[in-house]
Amino acid sequence: MLKDYLSHVAEREALGIPPLPLDAKQTQVLTELLEKPDQGIDQNFLLDLLVNRIPPGVDQASYVKATWLSSIAQEESKSPLVNPLKATELLGTMIGGYNVAALIEILKSNNKELATSACNALSNTLLVYDALNDILELAKTNIYAKKVINSWSNGEWFTNKQPLAQEITVTVFKVEGETNTDDLSPATHATTRPDIPLHALAMLETRDPNGLRTIEELKKKGYPIAYVGDVVGTGSSRKSAINSVLWHTGQDIPYVPNKRGSGVVIGGKIAPIFFNTAEDSGALPIECDVSNLKTGDVITIFPYKGEVRRSKNETNSGELLSKFDLKPQTITDEVRAGGRIPLMIGRALTDKVRTKLKLPPSTLFIRPGQPPASKYGFTQAQKMVGKACGLEGVLPGASCEPIMTTVGSQDTTGPMTRDEMKELACLGFSADLVMQSFCHTAAYPKPVDIKTQKELPDFFAERGGIALKPGDGIIHSWLNRMLLPDTVGTGGDSHTRFPLGISFPGGSGVVAFAAAIGSMPLDMPESVLVRFTGSLQTGVTLRDVVNAIPWMAIQQGLLTVAKANKVNVFNGKILEIEGLPNLKLEQAFELTDASAERSCAGCTIQLSESTISEYLKSNIVLLKNMIARGYQDSRTISRRIKEMEYWLKKPNLLSADSNAQYSETIEIDLNELKEPVLACPNDPDNVKLLSEVAGTPIQEVFIGSCMTNIGHYRAAAKILEGEGKISARLWVCPPTRMDEEILKKEGYYEIFEKAGSRMEMPGCSLCMGNQARVEDNSTVFSTSTRNFNNRLGKGAQVFLGSAELAAVCALLGHIPTTDEYLAIASKKVSPITDEIYRYLNFNEIPNFIEDGRVITKEEEASILQT
Repeated sequence: MLKDYLSHVAEREALGIPPLPLDAKQTQVLTELLEKPDQGIDQNFLLDLLVNRIPPGVDQASYVKATWLSSIAQEESKSPLVNPLKATELLGTMIGGYNVAALIEILKSNNKELATSACNALSNTLLVYDALNDILELAKTNIYAKKVINSWSNGEWFTNKQPLAQEITVTVFKVEGETNTDDLSPATHATTRPDIPLHALAMLETRDPNGLRTIEELKKKGYPIAYVGDVVGTGSSRKSAINSVLWHTGQDIPYVPNKRGSGVVIGGKIAPIFFNTAEDSGALPIECDVSNLKTGDVITIFPYKGEVRRSKNETNSGELLSKFDLKPQTITDEVRAGGRIPLMIGRALTDKVRTKLKLPPSTLFIRPGQPPASKYGFTQAQKMVGKACGLEGVLPGASCEPIMTTVGSQDTTGPMTRDEMKELACLGFSADLVMQSFCHTAAYPKPVDIKTQKELPDFFAERGGIALKPGDGIIHSWLNRMLLPDTVGTGGDSHTRFPLGISFPGGSGVVAFAAAIGSMPLDMPESVLVRFTGSLQTGVTLRDVVNAIPWMAIQQGLLTVAKANKVNVFNGKILEIEGLPNLKLEQAFELTDASAERSCAGCTIQLSESTISEYLKSNIVLLKNMIARGYQDSRTISRRIKEMEYWLKKPNLLSADSNAQYSETIEIDLNELKEPVLACPNDPDNVKLLSEVAGTPIQEVFIGSCMTNIGHYRAAAKILEGEGKISARLWVCPPTRMDEEILKKEGYYEIFEKAGSRMEMPGCSLCMGNQARVEDNSTVFSTSTRNFNNRLGKGAQVFLGSAELAAVCALLGHIPTTDEYLAIASKKVSPITDEIYRYLNFNEIPNFIEDGRVITKEEEASILQT
């Protein structure tokens, strides 16, 4: 084992990164070496492996470590290198999970030194969950357990940590313009994301190829590095982006291998999800004017004063460079605690203990303030969050922890979420439904993806989660089918934007927290209302309505495309949509999904009771079919079916009060939208009318992603039918296996194939750019979600728009004029819209519930009755 490990160390050292943490088998061999050390092996090396190179929490390796340390502490095993006291101290570094029961036993030891050590260890351990009750009971008769309870009550886990400094001196590393999460965590390296040091080597590889060398040079000035940009962290919710930034700019976390925290991120605008992942990681995110900050500047940040000044010994020392408001209110506590999540867990533990002891709440912490009472009513989103908090509504500026009813995870962030869950010592989900998909890696899996596809389903199912299968399709197209009206959720993908209820997508840390704890932290954002009137005109699709939102915002001066001093009325706010109550849920998701590209915190849409009832009836049949097919966890699926059935018996929907207040209202008259609207290269905000870009040559076309539904594929096929071979390369990728099966039965696949299309496995395909990619430097028309530089292909120039327009582009080989497009659409699509735009109502498909059955009806009935 050591020979292989040292070889691995040398390989990683050549890359400038530390070795991977030990796995369970390596840890087992290590414990044997520690019991009978070989004379030729450096004993300090063995001890370092034990102390610093094994993951904490509930990883399998941590189980081996905790079990062995417990046996040493209890003197059931012996080691010349680790005595019982040392073993007890090391148990105290394992954060929580498998070490807790061992430490509780040691509290009962007759050896006062060991019991005292266990007391100190537990006093600084927060992830104790139900073991708290065991310690409370033991405290009645055990002085050491009582000391632990008193320590938690006094918040010593918090006061033992250093507060946020009055002054922080850093060296600036600035990336001009916008840095998106693809720049920081390239999709082409998605498989390495759980391996933080290795993945961090790819940071900025296309955005700034010399960036990492620049950072290393700047470190020679002797100060930590602050990551600075005009706009930072737009795009995906991937926590790997902040992980990479902090690997190069943060500090090692004691006893947690290959992970760093702390650090400073400064942006003119910081995308809300990225801001939150920075908080979760113990970093200090600051939004302020960055125009006076340049790479190489040594600056001093005064957090409590809200000032950034040129540092001592620099030219113009003390010069005021920028001012800021420290936010949120709790940020100083978050940094001190090591992150927003550790703060919440620790604060909740202290509060719970003090409640048990009948003591008033602790005054140690900065408690989230609540906004003053308002004369206005609540918006739809504010009522939904309020319902999840047991309140009528929650006003903007309020800090709350809504109950998470639905949580989603996908396969390129799932391994990170799994690791975060292990660190949280999560052995069972508290959220009502947690789902894991395999949509980002199914079509072109690398060896590590195949390993993930094999192992991750069991990890989620063992904790009560639902695991999809490779080839099932896109996370959102499935998760939407599991939603309950007016509930709140989250997901480890920035496009987790529920068309029912509301979701606040996040990085893998907060998603793991939401799944494990059953709630998530939220500083309630303001809302922007978009109200539609009128009706869709000929040839104008719902995707054009999606793009009309930023187009109208630009006309009104509420959104700018330029990154320097960028204006974005939507950034960090909730987008609330009214005026389209009769949209089908699949259509509504096009609108809510695209709120990710606006950098919104979340999105709601007001729909009718009849539309939602139709959707839930269909989804109940789909979920019953999942049970029949043997999907796990069947109990969770069954529970969600019952909740849907209950709602259908007593349907009720929340809606905004007539006097609700919005930070901005945008009115869009659909009667005035006469032609398609496209997002142009390479920015989802860079929207233009079709007539402005007509004639642009197109080499490749992609019809796919979570922005599509079955109607789009029927429409695209009808446009291509009978026209011979297409003029541009066309990729076609339906969102789910159910769409694929129906399209094949209806003959649409045959049309695509005759036209020369490339048919892809249901899933994400080109959308994220981690699987197949378009040719370098090609011009692309795509129905996908976003068009950041190099996302779909190196140097690709990408237009975003409707499937109908995409099919015309594929047919012609260029973007059509408005007249060309309308002529084709009116001839081939408009006369048969009722046939084309039919959605998947599974309850209307004969024998759908029996399709793929692997369990008996009796077994299914038993599951549904539990």
